[in-house]
Amino acid sequence: MNAPGMNGHVPAAHGRTLVVATGNAGKLHEITEVLGALGIAVVPFVPEGLAETGRSFVENALIKARHAALETGRPALADDSGLEVDALQGAPGIYSARYAGEGASDGDNVARLLTEMADVPDERRSARFHCLLAYLRHPEDPIPLIAHGVWEGRVLHASTGAHGFGYDPVFYVPSHGCSAAELAPAVKNRLSHRGQALRQLRRLWDGLPKTDNDIGHGHPSPPWILSPSGEGPGWGVKKRVFNRA
Repeated sequence: MNAPGMNGHVPAAHGRTLVVATGNAGKLHEITEVLGALGIAVVPFVPEGLAETGRSFVENALIKARHAALETGRPALADDSGLEVDALQGAPGIYSARYAGEGASDGDNVARLLTEMADVPDERRSARFHCLLAYLRHPEDPIPLIAHGVWEGRVLHASTGAHGFGYDPVFYVPSHGCSAAELAPAVKNRLSHRGQALRQLRRLWDGLPKTDNDIGHGHPSPPWILSPSGEGPGWGVKKRVFNRA
């Protein structure tokens, strides 16, 4: 699922605004919902053809955040997330978005997962979602903020539910006795790996020293604020489209 791309420049904005690097519309929607509740408007940055060459979620999140910060000249946030299944030795893991191959749809990936798990009994179907968030003040930031959310569950034998995206229809949530795709969006955002990571990141932001907005001297507080006219530096942000983030 691809996030909508925008061409040209970001329009002038007011209040707190943060560049978020992702090409996944489902992720973008959830991040926008959670940050919106904090009064932070999301400016999506969708890089074109960026290779996720990391061997871990955190490495890939940093690659995306660094690229967005370089292209926009602004602090940037990126998400890398996926499903870890114990019976599959951690797969699909960092390859969750392309488990069934490059360009695979959510349905393709779920179908492969169910095939791989066809003979696995319930007691061995434990799994968890991971979400790693990386926040960089600038491309060369030596001390990025990292937040990690984990959501425990197990893999169902068939898809159920109409909400969410990705592996949600086959991810059983023990606390609610249903799949992630059967949860109301607000409930999912409260429970999920992504919701957890975003709240953790908010706590990290809140704990930063109050400094000026000079990204070369400590973490700015808050780093995403534009001037009242919406003319913060670096806001000729380019919008591009790529397949997966």
